[in-house]
Amino acid sequence: MDEQDRVAAFVAEHGLETDLAYRVLDLESEVGEVAKEVATSTDYGSDPDAAAVATDEIGDALFALLALAEAAGVDADEALAESLAKYEARIESSGDAGSGR
Repeated sequence: MDEQDRVAAFVAEHGLETDLAYRVLDLESEVGEVAKEVATSTDYGSDPDAAAVATDEIGDALFALLALAEAAGVDADEALAESLAKYEARIESSGDAGSGR
């Protein structure tokens, strides 16, 4: 995935290499910021139609996810293809993308 390569190059260029555990915690933090924006923009769920998320927050979460994929030695493009195939199989077999758990 070109985006994963861009993130990996940025991390290397700026000396931002770190271990896998830190990458997971960083992703959790960034996704939490997205959730916080939705919580506050909807008045904590009172107005779901008002949900809003800033583009840069999505970008931060995407950066953190791609940096995590790189740290884990996972090709993000292959992981996405595998996930889409899994969801497609679920839809074909049950009519629903959920795992049923």
